[in-house]
Amino acid sequence: MRLRRNEEELVQASIRLIRLNQHPEGGYVACPLFAHYAYGWLRDGSFVAYAMDTAGEHDSAALFYGWASRIIASKQGHIRYLTEKQARGEHVALHEFLHTRYHLDGRDDTSSEWGHFQLDGYGAWLWGVTEHLRAVGSDRIPETYRNSVDAAVDYLRAFWRYPNFDCWEEYGEHVHPSTLACIYGGLEGVARLGDNAELHQVCSEIKDFLLQHGVHSEDGHFVKNITPVPREHSPAYVTGYAGVDASLLWLAEPFRMFDPQHPVMRKTIEAIGRELRSESGGVRRYASDTYYGGGEWLLLAAWYGLVRLRMGDREEAVCSLEWIASQADELGRFPEQVRRPHGGEEAYDDWVRRWGPPATPLLWSHAMFMVLYYKLRAKL
Repeated sequence: MRLRRNEEELVQASIRLIRLNQHPEGGYVACPLFAHYAYGWLRDGSFVAYAMDTAGEHDSAALFYGWASRIIASKQGHIRYLTEKQARGEHVALHEFLHTRYHLDGRDDTSSEWGHFQLDGYGAWLWGVTEHLRAVGSDRIPETYRNSVDAAVDYLRAFWRYPNFDCWEEYGEHVHPSTLACIYGGLEGVARLGDNAELHQVCSEIKDFLLQHGVHSEDGHFVKNITPVPREHSPAYVTGYAGVDASLLWLAEPFRMFDPQHPVMRKTIEAIGRELRSESGGVRRYASDTYYGGGEWLLLAAWYGLVRLRMGDREEAVCSLEWIASQADELGRFPEQVRRPHGGEEAYDDWVRRWGPPATPLLWSHAMFMVLYYKLRAKL
């Protein structure tokens, strides 16, 4: 199957849009026309930078990674305070953890609107840095990144078992497999560059933890989240939300925690396709989602396509790309999500009254469309 001219034009429009919405300091705004997203997330930005690297726009990616590196390096003292407090067995208060998003000039975001404590962005940033270095032909972490990389590694090693908000800024009382995938991808990337056996061991522990606590006991797929149950000496873990979340695709692609043909991963992909993907190609976050009526997310359709492509199913990957392309407006802009074909109308209308239409253009949507496009083109 051939990639169409319209998709090539949308990719070029996406590159221009991303460049236009990158701050001179390097941060990418999540959405320039949606007030609630007028910040730079480490998670979203790392995927946008990865897309720019995929497109050969390495200077833009480097600018972002430098922006985040300076922010994280400035937190070294605080990270040391947190890890030393944790090592002494003292309670770390929620407000003490690092922020999940920042102003584009690098200032902290001190608002309470979003889930404050998230680890996925720091793992995704580490992974993104290692992918960027690979893209530009470097086989080591340069000194300009050393302090920030070491600080992020220490932070993630100390707190990866802690419950924190997921990639949707929800469910802060749980541990999330998709967050663990981000952490795994970041630590594994650093371990490979430095041939660090100790970090490889931490990654093995994360993987074992997920297989032990994150698999549905009856259906055999990975679950959306895991709930810690306090005990006297150490917590136990039980299934939280037992259904699947489309972000579980990250365990296969891009973080490669599990091969798509791993029995549990394969069942997870099948469940996502069966329960969350529409016939047209859109993918919802999870079955009980009510945000804008639980619509279909473009970036998740891209991820489904990427995983299917890795499984050798090019036709499904092209279907995902074509569905995303069909959601562009007359200016070539992609939204965060679109209203799902059936159900959720009342919740959708309620969100529109509160916040207006879904965020458009969402740079993360553009980024994942680009990644899927270039991965498909590479396999022509």
